Amino acid sequence: MVEDGLVVGIDVAKGWLDVAVLQTGESFRVDNDAAGWAELVKRLKRRQVRAVGLEPSGGYERGPKQALQKAGLPVRNVNPHKLRHFARALGRLAKNDRLDAAVIARYTADMPTREVRVDPLREQLAELVGARRQLSDDKVSLKNQLDQVRDPGVRRIFTRRLRGIQANILLLEKRLAELVASDTGLAEKDRLIQSFKGAGPVLSHTLLALAPELGQASRREVAALAGLAPYDQDTGVFRGRRSIWGGRAEVRGVLYMAALTACRSNPLLKAFHQRLLAAGKKPKVALIAIARKILTILGAMLRNGQSWQPTLS
Repeated sequence: MVEDGLVVGIDVAKGWLDVAVLQTGESFRVDNDAAGWAELVKRLKRRQVRAVGLEPSGGYERGPKQALQKAGLPVRNVNPHKLRHFARALGRLAKNDRLDAAVIARYTADMPTREVRVDPLREQLAELVGARRQLSDDKVSLKNQLDQVRDPGVRRIFTRRLRGIQANILLLEKRLAELVASDTGLAEKDRLIQSFKGAGPVLSHTLLALAPELGQASRREVAALAGLAPYDQDTGVFRGRRSIWGGRAEVRGVLYMAALTACRSNPLLKAFHQRLLAAGKKPKVALIAIARKILTILGAMLRNGQSWQPTLS
């Protein structure tokens, strides 16, 4: 709990940051770019700020977080799963960005939060993982366009671009592997994760960069961070459909792809998937359950320092 000084909450979006100061009720918005971060730091450094709460937001929080840390401002991680339940208790679940920033500030003041520590290696990993994902998205988009192209000259241009993108992806993957290997702790975690049948370097490096809590936080907390925790929509006697919500999109994406692979290559998860379908679960719901299961298994492996064993499933 933060007792003295101003407490600030920041709701992070791709293009902007909504900022709320708990004690004064102030709120303002700045761009989520270098100029916006500088303005944010300037406004906060003039005040006696004791804590700045930030919720993970698919990597869009990395820039402002680094700027705040560099300026010596105390940044704190806000758990999205706990934040949602806190907001529910306050009766403030309507989607409004500035309202969300105020809830984050209130949560940071009232609930235990961890101060963010600077980890240059993990930040570098996160940047490379983000670049790889962007290139992969570009590759898929370009391949889809190529399917529609008939002109031979245009096809040659697109094909050359595809080769260039693939070459750059391979360079990034090589650099990621080198960075992970340079740190004994990360290298061991990488070895454990990739021992799981269905996990490869893309999944492992993404989790190491963007889900450092894996192996430390509870399985429910980690599932919420990945946006794989099911939330109820119950009121009174009504029982609404459970659905996943929020979380880190990049982590969720690689887990979803790992689930697709595991359903084919991992005998135990393949059997689990078939049982879910036989029980009437929709295919997407079943895959999400597999992704959540993979996350739980990997968390247990890292927590216990144990390579993949079929009994862990």
